[in-house]
Amino acid sequence: MLKRMKTPSAFAARQTSLHGALRISGAGAVVVLCSMLGACAIAPGMRMMTSSIQTPWNTDQNSNTQADASTTNVDAPQVAGAADEEPVARPTRTTEASAAVPEIAVTELDVALVKQFQDARLEQQRKQVSLLSTAPQAYTIGAGDVLQIVVWDHPEIAAAVGSTQSQASTRPGDPSSGFVVDQSGDLTFPYAGTLRVAGLRTEEVQRRLSASLAKYFVKPQVTVRMASYRAHEVYVDGEVRSPGVVAVNDVPMSLYEAISRAGGFADSADQSDLALVRGGATHRINLTQMLASGISPSRLYLQPGDLLRVVARDENDVYVMGEVNKPISAIPRRTGRITLADALAQAGSVNASTADAAQMFVIRGALNGTPQVFHLDGRSPVAMLVAKEFDLQPKDVVYVDGNALVRFNRVLTLLIPAINAGLTAGIVAK
Repeated sequence: MLKRMKTPSAFAARQTSLHGALRISGAGAVVVLCSMLGACAIAPGMRMMTSSIQTPWNTDQNSNTQADASTTNVDAPQVAGAADEEPVARPTRTTEASAAVPEIAVTELDVALVKQFQDARLEQQRKQVSLLSTAPQAYTIGAGDVLQIVVWDHPEIAAAVGSTQSQASTRPGDPSSGFVVDQSGDLTFPYAGTLRVAGLRTEEVQRRLSASLAKYFVKPQVTVRMASYRAHEVYVDGEVRSPGVVAVNDVPMSLYEAISRAGGFADSADQSDLALVRGGATHRINLTQMLASGISPSRLYLQPGDLLRVVARDENDVYVMGEVNKPISAIPRRTGRITLADALAQAGSVNASTADAAQMFVIRGALNGTPQVFHLDGRSPVAMLVAKEFDLQPKDVVYVDGNALVRFNRVLTLLIPAINAGLTAGIVAK
């Protein structure tokens, strides 16, 4: 009889514990439901947040490039060299501003914009070639040059060469004898005395010597020629096989000649980024673009004192991050060119499971300037044609955003362990 009295009481206790666990489970379900509803808003990790731009001037409702209700058309940013072209209307957004980051316009990538960039680069190359192209000048004598001077039928003057010859040859190409022009630009010759020869050509020096020797000899026959070129030099540095000083001779030195005499490009050279320092100004030369545009680099002649530096490819890398298979610092090809498609290919393409192909961005610029953000909707295979022709610039950042399901899954991954711990603690407490 006593056992029958205790049985209902124990059963009631178990029911109370079960109801408590169910109530806790119900509360957990509510928490999970709330987390599901707000998953996209609180998803951790990187994400490119954008918002639409209001453009009251655009009233074209029938344009093929018209966006949805949350996006309006604005004219694209003007590209350098294309100021005379009509502005192209395309869907544009802005990145959401924060206390540390200002609001930045997001420009849609399409064929028209890529064509504008290509035309701008071509025009810039033509202007640069026009600026740097100068008619080659005849070689003029300078300090350190070595001259060979012969006065015919007067061997006693030829014997005097031994006292004024260059005793120590500083370069393999220097001759064993000759008349050296001193650091003041003067030349000392028997009977003629000291002559100012700096800045003169060999034929001018020959005429001056003949006039000076005519005071002592009857119709002297004088021959003057360059024995060693040491006065004028250019400097070739960077990714060439034999960097160093290259002497300028009587043959005008073109850009190709300077690189060839420095041993040619090294395997790590970026042929699209050559820095020419002249007169305190630096000019960037894109050899690849010049050749592609039909402009011959042989028209560029170096001047004495120029510095030519060939930049390495790994200095002009771009960064690919986000939902790609292998985040990487992408290196340009040997020609120096790297497109958006090239960068994605080096990163193993976008991750088919986690990437949102409609949210591909290129971030360009520095903190001391105005950054630019370009957007490409890669859901269509045709968009890859745009990516194949869109050239990236050094230090660009390519970012592929994640899809909504991935962000939702990340939230659940963070919340479920906490929910399970709460449920376990509730059951133990009961």
